Amino acid sequence: MLIHTVYAALKAMRPPYVPYEYDIHLMVKECLNEAALPYLHEAKIGTGCRIDYLVDNIGIEIKKGKPKPEALLKQLTRYAACEATEGLIVVTQRSVLLPKSVSGKPVLALVLSQLWGVALP
Repeated sequence: MLIHTVYAALKAMRPPYVPYEYDIHLMVKECLNEAALPYLHEAKIGTGCRIDYLVDNIGIEIKKGKPKPEALLKQLTRYAACEATEGLIVVTQRSVLLPKSVSGKPVLALVLSQLWGVALP
């Protein structure tokens, strides 16, 4: 399943503490390039819906810090309603509780702080 391939490529990140969302975008881009996964950045997937990255039909949404679960779920619901997506991956700095699926489409969370290891600044 493509969502697991994309997730594995992103999980290979070993990010430093990241102060800006733009830096996370660059790290995601590097991972997708290294895995030879073609993507669109800031992809328009529907009316009023633009997702950070789209790899075929897998959307990647990036959030700095710890996003508010209600607002993020509302955003993911809009993305899941788009025909352009078959699954969603949310990349965040800190853990946020998300359902395993939204509108029948799988949702995976990748928490960067879990990839940092024990040495934090």
